[in-house]
Amino acid sequence: MKKQTAMRRDWIATARTLSEALPYLQRYDGATVVIKFGGHAMSDDAAMDSFARDIALMQQVGVNPVVVHGGGPMINEMLDKLKIKSEFVNGKRVTDAATVEVVEMVLSGQVNKRIVQAINAQGGKAVGLSGKDANVMVCTQTNPDLGFVGTPAKMNPAFLRSLAEADTIPVIAPIGAGTNGETFNVNGDTAAGAIAASLEADRLLLLTDVEGVKNSAGEVVTELTPKQIRALTADGTIAGGMIPKTETALMAIEGGVRAVVILDGRAPNACLLELFTDHGAGSLIRAPRDDG
Repeated sequence: MKKQTAMRRDWIATARTLSEALPYLQRYDGATVVIKFGGHAMSDDAAMDSFARDIALMQQVGVNPVVVHGGGPMINEMLDKLKIKSEFVNGKRVTDAATVEVVEMVLSGQVNKRIVQAINAQGGKAVGLSGKDANVMVCTQTNPDLGFVGTPAKMNPAFLRSLAEADTIPVIAPIGAGTNGETFNVNGDTAAGAIAASLEADRLLLLTDVEGVKNSAGEVVTELTPKQIRALTADGTIAGGMIPKTETALMAIEGGVRAVVILDGRAPNACLLELFTDHGAGSLIRAPRDDG
């Protein structure tokens, strides 16, 4: 009897949660949400399955998800296996011709297809591609000293929209095409920001291994404006690996993305919590409403 009572309470709680989610389901119906997937969740099978289930559910309720992924640890592992040494300039990997071949092989092959398979196994309809396909992301060389590292220069959002119209989820490896036939390695956050801006996405979710942007007291700040981000960066509160993520957020917002959320991808159902609950997750960054 006690077990049946507990189960009934669980069912009631589930029904209440679904009911409370209705305004958010309506809010994001037809919305484009770009998700940068990386960090711990990529190498953990249970976390991968949870992420894939969230993406499949988002598609099921009318959201148009676009997944952009990284894969740094997998690249490092393959380079070590092939005994290809990496050099670094100011902390950034020099990507020579041999290295960029490995990067493309790992990202567009091993990592990309694993994510696609996981989403499809959960009932979604995903297809894997890289920025080279259909010229989704044409790049210029970021810095000659870094070799084949690219900066997005020209995008093809129409192709990605056509996939959404066909109820297909793009899963994109951050590999870009050069105008002279080059292949460029692109930072995953940078690629996600450029893709989100080209689509004028409603949301860009940057999944990381931290809870969000923290203030000087070490507390997560749940909502920030670009002006506050710049101030926290100037005084050193935002530092290290968080800087590239907040820079991506600012560029995405300037490019037309309504809001960017930096959140902990290790947390169960992080994407669903952010989109479909009052609680939200991580740090929301957007321009003040009176700025348009």
